[in-house]
Amino acid sequence: MRVIAGKAKRIMLQTIEGLETRPTTDRIKETLFNMVNNRLADCDFLDLFSGSGAIGIEALSRGAASAVFVENNKSAMDCIKRNLIATKLSDKGQQLLMDAVSAIRALEVQGKVFDIIFMDPPYDHLLEKQVLTALMNSGIVYCDTLIIVEASRETSFDYMEDTPFQITKEKMYKTNKHVFIEMK
Repeated sequence: MRVIAGKAKRIMLQTIEGLETRPTTDRIKETLFNMVNNRLADCDFLDLFSGSGAIGIEALSRGAASAVFVENNKSAMDCIKRNLIATKLSDKGQQLLMDAVSAIRALEVQGKVFDIIFMDPPYDHLLEKQVLTALMNSGIVYCDTLIIVEASRETSFDYMEDTPFQITKEKMYKTNKHVFIEMK
């Protein structure tokens, strides 16, 4: 796993041992960032369920002004810290060792607002629904915030009709998908 483009291009990233995280493959990561590249310059990026931090680090490498990495696994957070040091991007990354919903509340208290929010929760546990519900009532989202959810292909977003959000795009892959969500 490596940084694909930008300031930290080609730097190899570490990941934690075991099956607790599923790093996004380089091919899927490249496709994702090609789709959002025009929104990255100087953006504030939130990486929920960060794992190794590869998505937030890629955003920083490609020009994001800042990234917040949220992860509740201490080993994964230690990995994120090592990857930020290796890529020389530590000064632009804030790490929060807590669950995603608690982090949303904490970031709101800090007065943070994000241009892009990416989440890659464990598949098929409806965690994305809990996080979207928290975001719905949060000040960290504004009218132009782009929310991207990485989910299994089977994950249903039917409940979105009853929210202030709408799905603007879905990109399907072999085993998973990216769902792009914005305010209605």
